[in-house]
Amino acid sequence: MALAFVTGGSRGLGFETAKALKAAGNDVVLFARNTEKLHQAGKALNAPIEFVELTDIQATRNVFKSAVEKYGVPDILMLAHGVMSDRLAKTLKTNDEEWHRVMTINLDSVFTIINEVGAKMAEARKGRAIVYSACLGRMSGPGNAGGLAPYRISKAGVNALVRNLAHETGHGSRGFWIDAICPNHSRTDMGGENAPRSAAEGAATAVWLATRELIPGVTQTGLLWEDNEVVPW
Repeated sequence: MALAFVTGGSRGLGFETAKALKAAGNDVVLFARNTEKLHQAGKALNAPIEFVELTDIQATRNVFKSAVEKYGVPDILMLAHGVMSDRLAKTLKTNDEEWHRVMTINLDSVFTIINEVGAKMAEARKGRAIVYSACLGRMSGPGNAGGLAPYRISKAGVNALVRNLAHETGHGSRGFWIDAICPNHSRTDMGGENAPRSAAEGAATAVWLATRELIPGVTQTGLLWEDNEVVPW
């Protein structure tokens, strides 16, 4: 039985990820900032909950530092939180407030949580971190440029962080694994009710990464995944 920390765990992709991990026999701790939905999710999954305001970076670090002290170093760190930028937010038309809002939640908080929790996982030589990114943050492939500037750039930053940290930690050879996923367009508050995939379908690759067999020196890591397959950065 593994211990999983799941951000964005009160709804959407985060909740479905936590639900699947719980069903697989793991212990999960849910982190989110919507207190009402967080309490509902915790009750639904019979899981402990922790409130975190991701726009406050120091408070975020404190929450996760306390969580490790309270629950122990997790085996799975699942970062499923995120926000979309204004759909008209092009690079030359985005204001500072919108830029910092998206960057703080989508990128800065990811760094802070990994820096606080991932460091302890790497030191313990155990565990895997999975970060929800987006294909819109890719530097190649279809639909990789134009519009939604803060969102695209924040996800490109997430991809770079994941790739860089994988190199720094030996690509799994030291017992720590990190990957990013593209969940595709899913039916969530962000994706809308007309999205082609259910939230559970969007979460499937993250769940697979969190539960797959790991063989040091053999299993690929430090990559961007979509539908259980590696896609180019």
